[in-house]
Amino acid sequence: MKKLLSFAILTVLLLTAVGCSKDNETIKIGVSGTDNRIWDFVAKKAEKEGLDIEIVSFSDYVQPNLALAQKELDANAFQTISYFEAFINEHNLDLTPIATTVIAPMGLYSEKYENVEDIPEGGKIAVPNEATNMGRAFLLLQDAGLITLPEDFDGNGSLDKIVENPKNLEIVPVVAGQTPRVLPDVAASIINNGIAVDAGFNPTEDSIFHEDDTATPYINIIAVRTEDKNREDLQKLAQLYQEDDVKEFIEKEYKGSTIPTFVPLSEIGVDTEAE
Repeated sequence: MKKLLSFAILTVLLLTAVGCSKDNETIKIGVSGTDNRIWDFVAKKAEKEGLDIEIVSFSDYVQPNLALAQKELDANAFQTISYFEAFINEHNLDLTPIATTVIAPMGLYSEKYENVEDIPEGGKIAVPNEATNMGRAFLLLQDAGLITLPEDFDGNGSLDKIVENPKNLEIVPVVAGQTPRVLPDVAASIINNGIAVDAGFNPTEDSIFHEDDTATPYINIIAVRTEDKNREDLQKLAQLYQEDDVKEFIEKEYKGSTIPTFVPLSEIGVDTEAE
């Protein structure tokens, strides 16, 4: 009888352990920067669905993709579709987007001038030194009327792609994370949204010029390893992110500096036929 009782207790304990592990799957999400408000909100929702979210922060735009490819993460959410496509091609990584998230407007900031028109002849403009972010910065400078790019501009930045530079601006490429720190030394600096927020800026209020919400190549995504693109827990996570309460939270919390953009992947040029 004692043996039967012990066996029954052991069975219950084993079933409980299995049930707990199944109901509390941990998903590691890689992000860049320290502003995790959206993911903290999503994590609380996910917990009710039996998903534990662990947020892993990185200080650059390189390691989150490498860590995902090396199976140190389950997903990441920090990059635009434009940057993602260029990065995985350059590094030959087998990663795939599973959902769109937000547009985080890139902005032009200055400690010396309040308007784009005030930037003087020969002024220094700091831009991110990575090709896709530099290309994005160039498009912003073109929209601001400061430079002209070729009609067939491919989105990848290099100094020789500037066709016209009427103010003879000195374009200074720097590591993206340094773009706020060089503000005292330049006429203006183009700063990625997440880096700007970490530096204490509101992109729509503190920049002298910024992107609008029609910048399709710069919609952010959730990325996973291609082999995991149909994983039930990751698909559930993407679904939770794109619900109305998350949209409302972003709009209230960020006041336009980050814009929820839950469009189908096909609208940003991702082939979804195999998904």
